[in-house]
Amino acid sequence: MTQEMTSPSPLRSRWAALGVLSTAMLMTILDGSIVTVAAPAIQDDLGFSPAALSWVMNAYLVPFGGLLLLAGRLGDLVGRKALFLTGNAVFTAASLLAGAATTSGVLIAARLLQGVGSALTAAVVLGILVTLFTDARERTTALGIFSFTGAAGASIGQVLGGVLTDALSWHWIFLINVPIGLATVVLALPALPRDRGLGLAAGADVAGALLVTSGLMLGIYTIVKVEAHGWLSPHTLGLGGVSALLLAGFAVRQARAATPLMPLRILRSRNVAGAYAVQLLTLAAMFAFQVIVALYMQQVLGYGALDTGLAMLPAAVAIGAVSLLVSARLSNRLGERSVLMIGLVLLIAGMGWLTTIPVDADYVTDLLPVFVLAAGGGLVLPSLTGLGMSSARPQDAGLASGLFNTVQQVGMALGVAVLTTLAASRTEALRADGRDTAAALAGGYHLAFGVSAGLLIAAFAVSLLVLRRPAPAAPAPAPASAAGREEAAEARR
Repeated sequence: MTQEMTSPSPLRSRWAALGVLSTAMLMTILDGSIVTVAAPAIQDDLGFSPAALSWVMNAYLVPFGGLLLLAGRLGDLVGRKALFLTGNAVFTAASLLAGAATTSGVLIAARLLQGVGSALTAAVVLGILVTLFTDARERTTALGIFSFTGAAGASIGQVLGGVLTDALSWHWIFLINVPIGLATVVLALPALPRDRGLGLAAGADVAGALLVTSGLMLGIYTIVKVEAHGWLSPHTLGLGGVSALLLAGFAVRQARAATPLMPLRILRSRNVAGAYAVQLLTLAAMFAFQVIVALYMQQVLGYGALDTGLAMLPAAVAIGAVSLLVSARLSNRLGERSVLMIGLVLLIAGMGWLTTIPVDADYVTDLLPVFVLAAGGGLVLPSLTGLGMSSARPQDAGLASGLFNTVQQVGMALGVAVLTTLAASRTEALRADGRDTAAALAGGYHLAFGVSAGLLIAAFAVSLLVLRRPAPAAPAPAPASAAGREEAAEARR
């Protein structure tokens, strides 16, 4: 049995659906970054301790990253549209609860629910998109637009968080989601095509679901707590080991189960598996770049939170403009692999530039060129999405979408955990050697930027050695008769 999806009307409905999907993803990404700027105000108002404050972010990240794979497969089984609507409804209700929170416990509970809702939504978005846009050129354009909203969301979150917190209160960083979420649900009802899932019997692997969900949640929790406990602490090694065992058990289970939650055939494609590896390395570097550059501007250059968000807007504009206006054209002409590698070269150049940035950096001459080179992300992200979803069968599109987003979240969490820890260690060593605070912080960030450049170089190497150009389709011979033409037309259907 295969998943059936009623295709919407040829052009207008597909692009309307893309607008709904992009809005939902924008809201999800925006919510991951908007909190960082408002964190001090939340701490003062609700009385969070410094350690507990981290859970305003972590309570969202752990269920979001941990549930993506399971949610993606559930979309294939019960219907992707139904799961998308459910996820948006949960996220919107949780945003209302978070905005109305008057205690730390209520806010953390609301953030947990937001993470669940975001996972249900994000897990199936790409699955819906690739089943809507089956033409290669249309799909490439749609992925460029989709990537543009993702790039915009990360930077808009920082700016919007500062504006709303200063002008109104921190409550509005959550309340603003309510009208957007309601509009998304209302518009999605007619815009998204109806689909009928495979049925739970096609993949109701309860044991596999428990293994992968617990393994991913525990792994992401371990990563986000590394800064507090250290990489070699019993906490990190113990929980990390348990997470690895759970995920290994999941892999063994999928190889043997009659109806696996994640059929391993999805990883047989060289381009898909390679794209996941490149994505892990690239997102680790890019997300850490966003976080560490923000720290550099605030802690070394003395920028305020809002000033930092505004200063980083050129990067979002560059990424968005390239993904929206350039990426699809280049991919159709050169292929996604070549475009990916061009983008990685630009990102490597930008990260290398940052390894020499001075303590008294000038924005125009030292930082702005890096944000312009960040345009490489507008080539990398759509290409990775296309490659990562390239071999997804209609019945596996939700799973492929969930897996793609899971790799993204793990890469982002790993990048921040590893690179901020390395930067902090280097800073302490330089302080012990007698460097002043600004110089020691800059030295720590230089190390983080250097490691980020190394991750991007590794991503380029994987792209070069593992990814392959898709073989061009052989032209079909013209049928010699009317009957032959009818048979060919039927085959194409």
